[in-house]
Amino acid sequence: MVVVCAAMALTTVLVQRVYLLGDLDQRVTDAAERSQGGLQHRAGGARDLGFLNERGQPVGTLAARFASDGRILAAEVVTQDGLQRVLTARQRAALDGVTPDGSLHTRTVPGLGTYRVTALGGDGVPVLAGLPVDRVQRMMNALVTAESVIAAVGLVAAACVSAVVVRRQLRPLGRVAATAAEVARAPLERGEVTGLTRVPARDTDAGTEVGQVGVALNHLIDHVEHSLAGRQRTEQRMRRFLADASHELRTPLASIAGYAELMDRGSRKIEPGLAWRRVLAQSARMTGLVEDLLLLARLDEGRPLRSDQVSLATLVAEAVWDARAAGGGHEWRLALRVEGSATVLGDQARLQQVLANLLANARVHTPAGTKVTVVVEATDTQAVIRVRDDGPGIPPDVLPTVFERFTRAGTSRSRAPGREGGAGLGLAIAAAIAQAHGGRIDVDSGPGGTEFTVTLPAAGAPGRPADAGPALASAPVPD
Repeated sequence: MVVVCAAMALTTVLVQRVYLLGDLDQRVTDAAERSQGGLQHRAGGARDLGFLNERGQPVGTLAARFASDGRILAAEVVTQDGLQRVLTARQRAALDGVTPDGSLHTRTVPGLGTYRVTALGGDGVPVLAGLPVDRVQRMMNALVTAESVIAAVGLVAAACVSAVVVRRQLRPLGRVAATAAEVARAPLERGEVTGLTRVPARDTDAGTEVGQVGVALNHLIDHVEHSLAGRQRTEQRMRRFLADASHELRTPLASIAGYAELMDRGSRKIEPGLAWRRVLAQSARMTGLVEDLLLLARLDEGRPLRSDQVSLATLVAEAVWDARAAGGGHEWRLALRVEGSATVLGDQARLQQVLANLLANARVHTPAGTKVTVVVEATDTQAVIRVRDDGPGIPPDVLPTVFERFTRAGTSRSRAPGREGGAGLGLAIAAAIAQAHGGRIDVDSGPGGTEFTVTLPAAGAPGRPADAGPALASAPVPD
């Protein structure tokens, strides 16, 4: 701003100086013409400068007459009292070299100051006229002083106004900074992180720079809060997982330790053969649990699975046959509804595990006589397996977490008499395997039925197995 004011003031001074000097030059030329015209009508001698007595000659006007050889014969100046004073030889010497050709010159006359002079000749009497430059210089000095004062006052006023405006405009930024400082003081490293301070709505106008900063800070705080909440949920799930895993492992270990102690004491309360069978059963249970946990850990690490072409029609048919052999008290049905080849790319053993877990879930958690229907649907883009049962359904409070680890259903889905409860990892493993194959598992349950839907991407490669045939109506699996 200072540079702009200085440039404007300098430009004004230069323009004004050019104008005033031009006006002075014109007055000097006019004075020379009047002097030459006045001498033509006077009867005086060659040294006569009486035209200076005429009205209209300003104070300081200088006039001179030339000889034929260019020497100055006479030179006078109008004094403050309106009279003429003859110039001294030294003062006349300052005018030497001015030729009567009408050009303008700047000369410094001792004792009188700086003058703009011109000399006219031609057909008339050669004459020189000049006017002092001091008046123009004084006007320029006054102009510079005035502009300096005005510029200084303007700068001070502008600085004051700018300070007020800037402070007012920066108040929202101060509130944004205060919000950031308050969030920085929050104990983010521990406890539940919720309700972090946000930038007020009045400071989040996206049309202003400060508002954009406020919006960005609110988005950042939302992201931080969401991330910390997710981390806390993950930590809670991990603690719950470790606690459940420890509990599940402690149960068979306690049984094994108890039977081993009875056998070591030679107790007669239990037969050695029975105790040994119970130890083997609990060992097998613990081994299965450990293997399930290792499988989940491998899937969580993203370890690649085998990628073979797997016929779902064959895979599902075999799984249903196995389920019928294990659960003869249920009614098992299989339906193939495919438009193309029901083939997917994946690990056949893991996909068998998905079906086995879903069918075991239906068998174990529903009473005898329940009808379980397995449907295979396939298009060119995806393959779908649906496992439906007409059992009592999954409790509403369990349904949202049915695919989480160590989740067990309540009493609504009864367990077959005499059957031990699982560890609650079957559905979690099935969901993890489906996700590893690029698919997913969904569940829909209510009073009177539950349906699990496995969706997998189709193989889409040449040389797939032949079509499984047209859609078949639902039919019971034969004995």
